[in-house]
Amino acid sequence: MTGLSRREKLRVALEAAEGKGAEDPLALDVREVASFTDTFLILTGRSDRQVRAIADAVEQALILRGEQPIGSEGQEQGRWVLLDFADLIVHVFQRDVRADYALERLWADAAVITLAGERERKAAP
Repeated sequence: MTGLSRREKLRVALEAAEGKGAEDPLALDVREVASFTDTFLILTGRSDRQVRAIADAVEQALILRGEQPIGSEGQEQGRWVLLDFADLIVHVFQRDVRADYALERLWADAAVITLAGERERKAAP
């Protein structure tokens, strides 16, 4: 484990994603509803190329901060890339795929979090 807090890890990932034009970022605190991770970061890219670029930027930014992914999936297709950093799972979707899987609805009991880690509201009404 490195010295990055949950909040810092989320901030690094989000800044890297936004640097590649990620859209509609959503961070969910899933600690109370999932046993396998603490946080989801859900992002959207406009094309397979952009989805891959966003995922690569997030992965590299976290690696540079000492965080090693324990798994990743979907880079070849670029429709949904999942990066697993144990306590942070990053999902980068193309818009139609994000709508189809609707993780926001699936994890509706998770609290939406800000970069400051404050709970704002539930993910879906």
